[in-house]
Amino acid sequence: MARDTLSRSLHDLGLAAWFGGTLANAVALNPASGKAGDDSASGRVANTGWDRWTPVNAAAIGAHLVGSVGLLVGNKGRLGSQEGVATMAVAKTALTAAALGATGYSRALGRKVSAQRDVPVDSGDQPSFQTPENVASAQRQLKVLQWVIPVLTGALVVVSALAGEQQRASEVNKGVLGRLLPIG
Repeated sequence: MARDTLSRSLHDLGLAAWFGGTLANAVALNPASGKAGDDSASGRVANTGWDRWTPVNAAAIGAHLVGSVGLLVGNKGRLGSQEGVATMAVAKTALTAAALGATGYSRALGRKVSAQRDVPVDSGDQPSFQTPENVASAQRQLKVLQWVIPVLTGALVVVSALAGEQQRASEVNKGVLGRLLPIG
């Protein structure tokens, strides 16, 4: 079996940044922006932080996707010959699609919020009584999505760990035998 160090590195580093950066912004940036001084400054701080994160996140997602395709190509032989590998690949693909969808929708909502740089808010994920309704609505949705994305990308980390375990020689042998000699 050939090594896929570059693909695995792109896959893992991209996923780590996607998961960790989004989680850090939800845990730290959004609540910290509420301490900016006044309601308009809170919105400005949160918008600036998320706008700065967006290109880094896009690069991380791109690296993850390139690495994922590389790993898929590198392991195509195992997809049909080792029991459980195709199921794992389908699960990873579904989770990736869900995380991409949530991230894309989150970005669309984020654009609504950041279009008004000095909008008064209590924090990055909490509207104030002065927040315009279109921004408040987007913030309420973002408050949920800021946790959905790390849950989905965290699940991808777990499934990726399973994929790595499936590459152990003992697992490959067991999986190939399971495919050749189905029991039950």
